[in-house]
Amino acid sequence: TGKLFVATGDVHFVDEKHSIFRSVLLNALKFEDAENQAPLYLRNTAQMLEEFNYLDIDTAYKAVVENTQFIASLAEDKIKPIPSGSYPPVMEGAEKIVSDYIYKTAHERYGENLPQLIEKSIKKEINVIEKYNYSVLYYLAHKVVHKAYEDGYLVGSRGSVGSSLAATFLGITEVNPLPPHYVCPNCKNTEFADSNLYKVGADLPDKVCPKCGCEYVKDGFDIPFECFLGFEGDKEPDIDLNFASDYQGKIHKYVEELLGEKNVFRSGTISKVAGSLARNYVKKYLEDKGLEMNQAEQKRLEIGCSDVKSTTGQHPGGLIILPEGMEIYEFTPVQYPANDESKKVITTSFDYDAIKGRLLKLDLLGHDDPTMINELQRLTGHDAKKIKLDDKKVLSLFTSTDALDLKDKDILSDVGTYGVPEFGTKFVREMLKQAKPECFDDLIRISGLSHGTDVWVNNAAEYIKNGTATIKNVISTRDSIMLYLIQMGMDSKSSFDIMERVRKGKGLKDGDVEKMKAVNIEDWYIDSCNKIKYMFPKAHAAAYVTMGFRVAYYKIYYPLQYYCAYFSIRSKDFDVNSILKGPELLRKEIKSYYSQKSLSQTQKDTLTSLEIALEMMCRGYEFKGITLGISHYNNFIISENKLVLPYKVIEGAGEKVTKKIYEQSLLSPFTSIEDFKQRTQASAAVIEALTNMGALDGIQKTDQFAFF
Repeated sequence: TGKLFVATGDVHFVDEKHSIFRSVLLNALKFEDAENQAPLYLRNTAQMLEEFNYLDIDTAYKAVVENTQFIASLAEDKIKPIPSGSYPPVMEGAEKIVSDYIYKTAHERYGENLPQLIEKSIKKEINVIEKYNYSVLYYLAHKVVHKAYEDGYLVGSRGSVGSSLAATFLGITEVNPLPPHYVCPNCKNTEFADSNLYKVGADLPDKVCPKCGCEYVKDGFDIPFECFLGFEGDKEPDIDLNFASDYQGKIHKYVEELLGEKNVFRSGTISKVAGSLARNYVKKYLEDKGLEMNQAEQKRLEIGCSDVKSTTGQHPGGLIILPEGMEIYEFTPVQYPANDESKKVITTSFDYDAIKGRLLKLDLLGHDDPTMINELQRLTGHDAKKIKLDDKKVLSLFTSTDALDLKDKDILSDVGTYGVPEFGTKFVREMLKQAKPECFDDLIRISGLSHGTDVWVNNAAEYIKNGTATIKNVISTRDSIMLYLIQMGMDSKSSFDIMERVRKGKGLKDGDVEKMKAVNIEDWYIDSCNKIKYMFPKAHAAAYVTMGFRVAYYKIYYPLQYYCAYFSIRSKDFDVNSILKGPELLRKEIKSYYSQKSLSQTQKDTLTSLEIALEMMCRGYEFKGITLGISHYNNFIISENKLVLPYKVIEGAGEKVTKKIYEQSLLSPFTSIEDFKQRTQASAAVIEALTNMGALDGIQKTDQFAFF
């Protein structure tokens, strides 16, 4: 008693004709009664009254109309499911700490009397940071990067954060967005170069300081700040950082310690049915029901089933930060990913786009590049930060294989970039052959071209091929558009607006072409702008190419350590049987992959491992089979100038078994295969695989002795 009687429709779809979409989806989920569903469409008032016609007219009208409207009236006026405004965490003194640290670093690098350009850039950025209350974000990013460096881990930046000089001076990114310049590490004398001639500091010729004779440091990537925070500085900053995969969990824990565990939540994700999956659902539905449909009707079903929520998940590195004193439920419900309590991770139920601009988000991701660099530093003792980005031998790797000092020249590639991040795939190796990079800036351009959509294929590639342009003047990154238009005489705001439209794939609008022609922009450049669907930021390309260049350095100067790190960290689906056959048979295996029209992801991963294994052998190095007492369960080991295989390459052996074999082999030698099986719990298949590899040679079958 006392409860209102309300009519509801339990609505699952809008129109009655949409019921077939739900039938297709239920069939995909293996519901046998997918066809026998209630008509759960959205009814109008007349239809709802008709559904409740078994009641008298007054009661039905109250249930359908009056009571539902009364309940709606109980809700507060102008209620908002998500609060308006921004709610960053409060960190006492963040503004002053950030400002002071920026100036402290600037003076350490460029002297007490800062060059006017640097002083002006710092003031501009600090004003924007403080005006829009971004100090806490910058401070948090500074703290987590500094913590990683303290713990001995290198951090990579991604996205446009390298466009911010403040972020550079706070140590958040290694990318310096200033124009190319020289700076003396001794007396701090600074000389800016002609940015029409040089786009990246690393490409400047070597020079000594005229004031003190010390060799100049070369720096600067020439990236406009507007690419990070917009022309007015009011665009929400997005600071994404890459940490070594084995360190990511620790840095997440550090953020919880800084801000309180109850204020840090994992960012949830919502997965939807993709078009290709919807197409498969429709085909399966028609097969199961024995139906035939024309292509147009199948397409209608495919579209109707696309973008339906399929499951929830967890962002690989996104942390949502809640201010002290507020409840997460003021912004979003929370849940376990895919409602799986065993995962023991609480995520936001809404994805970040739904609450963007309200709560601060940190993207602290795990990535193989910093993991590789940290391992290479450990193996070689060589500090990656001391690697110069103008090393001639390393640069040559992107156009030839000479620097690899091959004993056998046939590595099935004209360039030496197997396994170099950003440049190792067949697609990018072909780009390198066509573009012929000569300097670091060219490598950044190639990275931008390879990540964009409709930037290289049927665009820049054609202009280079027919001689209209070269790698140095095709459109490669979004920032290059703005800088080029300004260089040609266009005003900054128009240049920025054109860049934004082009990089988002919106093309040029009315008036843009006239403005471009007024400053003598060529027709091919204008046409190129209209073809582009998405463009990579230069700051992201610069950060990734810097990491890739460092890896290439180790590959040339510390070859065995490089291959050891690569196969331990990046190699997937290592085909041990093919690799142990030697270079000649390995080449045949690789060519068989090349001849196939398409490869699965597993096949692509295997192919990459085979290519790098071939290169290693052609440089005169060998693999050594699994060796009890030396092999690691996961990592390759350098022993006697060879690379010893780990236990993980045994087909069918899980990590639990490989760890057990590793641990037991270190405790004491195995007295027999029987002893091996008992101590490691290895299956017969694993023992057979080890026997075939020769790893168990010399070990008797049992511990029993025969008496004569």
